[in-house]
Amino acid sequence: MKITKRTTAGGSLIGVFALSVALATPAYAANELTGWALMPANTFAPGPSSGQFTSTAFPVANPLPLINKQPVQGLSAVLRGPTADSYRVMPDNGFGAITNSADALLRMYAVAPRFKSFDGSAVIGSGTVDAVNFASGATLASFDSSSFINLRDPDHKLGFSLVADKANYPNGGNNIPVDSSIKSERLLTGSDFDIEAVRQDKHGNLWFGDEFGPFLVKTDASGKVLRQEIAMPGVQSPQNPFLGGGTPTLGRSSGFEGMAINPAGDKLYTLLEGTVAGDAPKSLRINEFDVEAETYTSVNFLYQLDAKGTNIGDMTAVDDHRFLVIERNNDTATIGTPFKKIFLADTTGVANGGVVKKTELVDLMNIADPHDLNGDGATTFTFPFVTIEDVLLLDASTLLVINDNNYPGGGGRGAFADNTEFLRIGLAQPVPVPGGAALLAPAMLALVRVTRRSRG
Repeated sequence: MKITKRTTAGGSLIGVFALSVALATPAYAANELTGWALMPANTFAPGPSSGQFTSTAFPVANPLPLINKQPVQGLSAVLRGPTADSYRVMPDNGFGAITNSADALLRMYAVAPRFKSFDGSAVIGSGTVDAVNFASGATLASFDSSSFINLRDPDHKLGFSLVADKANYPNGGNNIPVDSSIKSERLLTGSDFDIEAVRQDKHGNLWFGDEFGPFLVKTDASGKVLRQEIAMPGVQSPQNPFLGGGTPTLGRSSGFEGMAINPAGDKLYTLLEGTVAGDAPKSLRINEFDVEAETYTSVNFLYQLDAKGTNIGDMTAVDDHRFLVIERNNDTATIGTPFKKIFLADTTGVANGGVVKKTELVDLMNIADPHDLNGDGATTFTFPFVTIEDVLLLDASTLLVINDNNYPGGGGRGAFADNTEFLRIGLAQPVPVPGGAALLAPAMLALVRVTRRSRG
């Protein structure tokens, strides 16, 4: 079923009615893998040495530490890129913990997946992922300084001491001096924040969702911090730097795993990964944040995890009331029974503080792959990674989905360091969207701002 774009109120109502009819009988098994690309686990970019405080039980071709380089891995958020075929992706805090990620820089990279696809007669495309220029989208031979932005706080806007303020890396136990570039530019690291989400507002500024606070961190389009971090009222994790001797109200690593922004670019919707103390079991808070006022509003909802779900992986907006949410458990291809699904969450008609309505849209363990795009010999594609943390609505009929491979660990597909896989999924039942321009506007505005700054 195809839903044409309409600009009239009647057309909008037709689209909503069509969606309700289409989803009344789930046809998610007919969702199809229409594009597949792979970025090898050992993909690196220049930077200070990293991985000096971590180890892994999984074999990696490039042993730790990584001398004078940073891993382009652990992707936890995705935005549209500077060109139609490119994206900006965000790794999380580095190596998985506040204690082992002080040398992992917080960055965003620009990439272009060259999807394998079926053109009607044959499988075409390389299935690789190129580094591209962050501002222009021009293809690069490899990841270099033009392919990423560093998050940094040169103006001392943040309200607590950073790794950059220290003589030696914390938690290392071996007195390794903090790299001079981190200190001089006050670069943010994975021991400062565990960023798991990012959105662009209508001004082109970036808002990052963190798990340690949990905090919101506002930067300009180049990654420079613009103001002090913003705490969530009444919610603190054990890693919150202001906790002191207080009692946390949220579990470790349970902060802003998901965050959406409305099409107008002036309201954020934060989604916690864990349940706040005192809330109903397996319920996750969604809170509205006003970008202009830089404060939370009174609007809030609850997202109820499925009986088989344990965590969410990402959230992105369809419109002002509907969101795509990745939900999962911790099982993999080799352990347990993987539960990896994408739901349409709808706040329409839900009272403030109520539970959002959920409709299953994609079962990531049951995607048709009639042309075997990933070359595994099967015509059903499965995505059994522990963490799947990136979803982007490309159009009414197409999603982009990417896994977080938890480098240098892994174990999603087997006992090895997992690669990062980019999926383009054709939806059996389209999701009506307000208009293609609404999906593109924030990314294009941010591109203009980055380009202007680079020229200045």
